[in-house]
Amino acid sequence: MTTTAPEGQLKPDIGVIETTESDNILRWDGTNLYVEQDVYHNGQLVHRRYKRRVTKHVAQALALVLAQH
Repeated sequence: MTTTAPEGQLKPDIGVIETTESDNILRWDGTNLYVEQDVYHNGQLVHRRYKRRVTKHVAQALALVLAQH
């Protein structure tokens, strides 16, 4: 399932509206837990498969869930 940020986010420092699309699959590269995202500025693709790291709190919550199974 791919999701798109519905409205985007204004980046005033570069004057664009940024939106993202992700398949929301968590990935592990041996060091970091992340999701891949395509990043768009004003509708134009600028980063393909950008790795966005999961926050420490989310990773800790996932670790607790996995430890219970």
